[in-house]
Amino acid sequence: MNKIYALVTVLLISCSVGVNTVSAAISARDTTEVIKLTKQALDNRYTSPEQTIEVADKALALARELNYNRGIGEAYRVMGIGNYYLNQAGKAIDSYLKALDVFKSINDLRSQAKVLNNIGNLYLDNNKDKALEYLNSALGIAQNLNDNDLKAALYMNIGNVYYRNKSYSQALTYYDKSNVMFSSLGDSINLVQVLQNRGVIYYNLHNFDMAEKLLLAANKAGKERDLNKPVASTNLTLAALYIAQGKFDDASRVVTEGQAYAKVLKDDKLTNDYNYIIYQLESKRKNYEQALFYLQLIFRQDSLIHSSNESTQINMLQEQYKQAATQREKDAIILRQQNDRIKFWAVTVVAGLLLVVIALLVGNVKSKAKTNVQLTELNEEVSKQKDNLDRVNHHLEEIIDERTKDLQIKNRKLSEYSSYLSHQIRGPIATLRGLMNLEKEGLVDEKECIKMMDKCVSDIDQKIIEMSEMLNDSGKTVF
Repeated sequence: MNKIYALVTVLLISCSVGVNTVSAAISARDTTEVIKLTKQALDNRYTSPEQTIEVADKALALARELNYNRGIGEAYRVMGIGNYYLNQAGKAIDSYLKALDVFKSINDLRSQAKVLNNIGNLYLDNNKDKALEYLNSALGIAQNLNDNDLKAALYMNIGNVYYRNKSYSQALTYYDKSNVMFSSLGDSINLVQVLQNRGVIYYNLHNFDMAEKLLLAANKAGKERDLNKPVASTNLTLAALYIAQGKFDDASRVVTEGQAYAKVLKDDKLTNDYNYIIYQLESKRKNYEQALFYLQLIFRQDSLIHSSNESTQINMLQEQYKQAATQREKDAIILRQQNDRIKFWAVTVVAGLLLVVIALLVGNVKSKAKTNVQLTELNEEVSKQKDNLDRVNHHLEEIIDERTKDLQIKNRKLSEYSSYLSHQIRGPIATLRGLMNLEKEGLVDEKECIKMMDKCVSDIDQKIIEMSEMLNDSGKTVF
């Protein structure tokens, strides 16, 4: 039977381990799926930001189902990047702040730095000081972690800030740093971006040959990797370069190509930038009617006011998010206080119950002690009674011994009496019997016979009296 129980136990443990292993394998597979989806979404950012948001949303749903916090944070971050490339600053900052909260809750510094980098990029076109503040914060974390991937991306983005401040030499220094690091890391996608950025710097430094070389290389690499955003942005700078060189046909060609990529991206800001470059092209060609048409388009969209409003919107959303976070903290404090009160009363009730239990135990102990005393007294009484019984038994034994001895004496006397009586009486009886026979035969005189018989009877009576006295007197003996 014991062997059967042992076998059943082993089987149950094996099944449990098997179930846990399968569950862990399923969980690992699902979290891998989340990672795969977020990577796929991120890779689409330069090609189709809308797909980036769509795939990131799927990753977010799966990560929530699994309660996979790192996956939830990364899905929010990638969703913010998709909205950034669609120029949806409000949605982007909302996603970034949600991601930052998640990464702070799990103390994931690297991911926090990545989000700070993304927020820095979001401020790039409307608040350069704010952008540099976020990027430097992220760089500090990346340097502490010695994370070259993150440092390379941050060098490139800090270069973008200096470029927009028209500090071209400083911008080029950071671009060159990131270019070396991306090359050593084998990051071909970001290398395309760095090629483009360096080309833009050389264009602004009026080194058109180097600028064209770098921009054409970026254009080619972007097309090979289906990177729509870099191709569209590169063509924009190439068009400006060709216009500056008077190569209007080349400028027109790259503008047409770039507009097609911008249309695929559904990037209104990029489309407006192309309207401005076409305005410049037509103005250089002295096609003033077309130039005026595109100038009107530009003024209607008014990108400067849009940028200002966008910055205000971002700041308002951040403030709202901070207020919401503060309110959540207050709610959490209230909830903790309520829980503390519940715990206090629970502890009080438990303590009261413990006191009752202790009191019952003390009472039980006292009751047991009293019972033990009573049992001890009873045991002593029983012992005394036993001693008395032993004494009584001993006395009875003495009485029985005495009675036995007395009976033995009497039995002996009876035996002696019987022997004596048999001996003493037999003679007279025999004489009587003889006399009776003589009398029958007429051999003796009747009177003489009666006299002799009377004497025999008297002897018998005397012997009986003597025997009776001997029996009643323990001091006398038969002989």
